[in-house]
Amino acid sequence: MSAARTDNERVELANTALYEAVERGDTAAMGEMWLDDADAEVSCVHPGWPVLRGRGEVLRSYALIMASTDYIQFFLTDVEVSVAGDTALVTCTENILSGGPAETEGELGPLVGQLVVATNAFRRVGEEWKVWSHHGSPVLAGREDEEEGPEAGDGEAAG
Repeated sequence: MSAARTDNERVELANTALYEAVERGDTAAMGEMWLDDADAEVSCVHPGWPVLRGRGEVLRSYALIMASTDYIQFFLTDVEVSVAGDTALVTCTENILSGGPAETEGELGPLVGQLVVATNAFRRVGEEWKVWSHHGSPVLAGREDEEEGPEAGDGEAAG
């Protein structure tokens, strides 16, 4: 197996572990995954949030999200990994299923789906890949390769 392929696989595993930690609400695991390097300040943009800079701010934001979300699950699609030396980028689509508070104790609240496109930057630290930056943007429009419905106005009369 080539070194490049090994790096790609390790980066993809680190990327998956990031989302799994959020699903579990595991703040300790989140702390282990993020880069802790004074020369390379971490940053994060959650959908609809301003840029967060610094390890403390980023980890607090994840702790807040995990504490206020009863249920969250990520289905990652369109995952692309690119490694250049000790830096890697992962782009993916986060297909998110989350649940709010239940009205009755012991029940699951209403589930909501959301699509977010994300870019995650990683830096190699020893043998591990650490998250350097996360940027998530909500998907507000359909893709050009999706079929258009009859209401899209293709110039032909319906009939």
